[in-house]
Amino acid sequence: MYVPASPYLLALENRIRLQKIPFSDRGSRLLIYQERRVADTLYLKLAERLTALTPGLSSYRARPPFISNLRLVDAEGRTVRFEVTTYPHALVFQTPIGEFRLVFQDHQTVSFGLPNGIASGIRFTVSPDLARPDAYGGEFKTVRNCAYSTNGELVLNQVEHNGSGYDVILTARGDADTAITLHIQPGMELDRTVVPFRTALAAAESRWHRWFDAVPSVDEPYRSQYYYAWWVLGNNILAPYGYFRRESVAPSKAHYVGAWQWDNYFHALAFRYTDPRLASDQIQFMLDHQLPDGMIPDAVYDEGTITQLEVPVAAAVTKPPIAAWVAMLVYAQTGDMAMLREIYDPLVRWNSWWFGLNDDDADGIVQYSHPFSSGLDDSPLWDYGMPVEAVDLNTYLCLQMEALGKMARLLGRNREAELWKHRSAALAHRMIEHFYDAQRGLFWSHHHHQPIQVMTPFSLYPLWTGQMSPAINERLVAHLRDVGTFWTPHPLPTVAISDPHFNPNQMWRGPVWININYIFVEALQRTGYRDLAQTLAERTLRLVMGQSDIYEYYHPLTGEPPPKAAPMFGWSASCYIDLAIRMSRGEI
Repeated sequence: MYVPASPYLLALENRIRLQKIPFSDRGSRLLIYQERRVADTLYLKLAERLTALTPGLSSYRARPPFISNLRLVDAEGRTVRFEVTTYPHALVFQTPIGEFRLVFQDHQTVSFGLPNGIASGIRFTVSPDLARPDAYGGEFKTVRNCAYSTNGELVLNQVEHNGSGYDVILTARGDADTAITLHIQPGMELDRTVVPFRTALAAAESRWHRWFDAVPSVDEPYRSQYYYAWWVLGNNILAPYGYFRRESVAPSKAHYVGAWQWDNYFHALAFRYTDPRLASDQIQFMLDHQLPDGMIPDAVYDEGTITQLEVPVAAAVTKPPIAAWVAMLVYAQTGDMAMLREIYDPLVRWNSWWFGLNDDDADGIVQYSHPFSSGLDDSPLWDYGMPVEAVDLNTYLCLQMEALGKMARLLGRNREAELWKHRSAALAHRMIEHFYDAQRGLFWSHHHHQPIQVMTPFSLYPLWTGQMSPAINERLVAHLRDVGTFWTPHPLPTVAISDPHFNPNQMWRGPVWININYIFVEALQRTGYRDLAQTLAERTLRLVMGQSDIYEYYHPLTGEPPPKAAPMFGWSASCYIDLAIRMSRGEI
């Protein structure tokens, strides 16, 4: 049986559970799953929206597989049973006729290694517009074109129309280098190259070993989930294509296809330790699509951008302004002055967009006009109507202007640096005047100048500015560590457990989000609550370590992932990585 030499790959044996977690590769839009209800069967989905084929921004989630009924077969095309072992770089199938293996030859090509010395192969179902068998396998023409090929001695090449598509069987005889490939891409010129399988396998093992070998070491208790978190990020990378002008990380190839602004910035936190270019690309990727008025899109996918939504209200849609804050964290690790020079002016324009076009009453307090611009899509903060003058948004803008001031100073723009420092302080003061409830000791967002008295951790966000008085900070922290509100068995719920809106299973109405915990670790550190910051960081790490996979959000009482929480989630992985590194180094 094949066993990889790399200790990193061995350590992650069977962590990829193919019935829920797809096998993919850096840059690839091809996802390999195992059927839940049909034995010994795989399928291949596309991490693409293809809105021309299936209109609607989320229709890709319900789209059927591009290749279905994918099975391993003997020389006559009969399905063979298998037991699969998963690694980051390979799938290994034990069958009664020998061992099959699967790797990515490149980001558009999967390669099946066949058992040595016998005839065997694969069968699958596909629904193209045109099928064309040939001497090496065949081609299909459809919304994405596919070539299936072998470098072995062809034994059986059968294509049968099944009414709605085609059933294909391809078997070949050869040696340890014999392979069958599936090459899938949008272009008409299909690459029929079949790399000898041992070469493809060695290359896959080498590139994933290098990926893990480049990461900083962490303390042993964090290590297993730490390397899995790095796999999540690497596996979620999408290669440049269409509107993707550089590599970007999908939040979860399994559930969120494209690049989201908020997510990209959080992903950069991990890459700053291993790949300065990839870290800066996550920020600059979104700036590539900045609108003339300064707005940055909510999300980008292969065929376009998302800048306007009609539900639940019709409004422009973006995401919270944290790019400058993240960029300064990246710079602190990498010293990348070129990145700062490229992003400073676009971020200044973005800041102007917020203040110029999102303050309907011109009171200096900025609003969300669309709930999705907050990133907190279904939070009860939006139940009472839009727009909302939001505590979290104005906190982000305080941090953004502070970060812009630091950038300006580094770039020699000292007068601008002083201006940003003044504007950040002025907004912090204005937030106290506008939002602070001295009786309750927290900040309320407003709709039509009426406080929205829904208790969420975002009412405590101004702690993060570092510009509140010690007395206000103490009131905010008292709420944070109250076991009757936010200090649950797994803190911090996104709605207080004492609030009637609390629902521990519904997205932003109660579950714990790792990025929000990360922000509060930062806030507590900044304001001198180091012991509490350490405790929150450790409990956040333990929460993520409590599950085999890394999820979008978690139940604050049980620590389990709620039913709709997406698996292999990028910013949870990235924040886990950053916290594990800094806890191991004693930086928290």
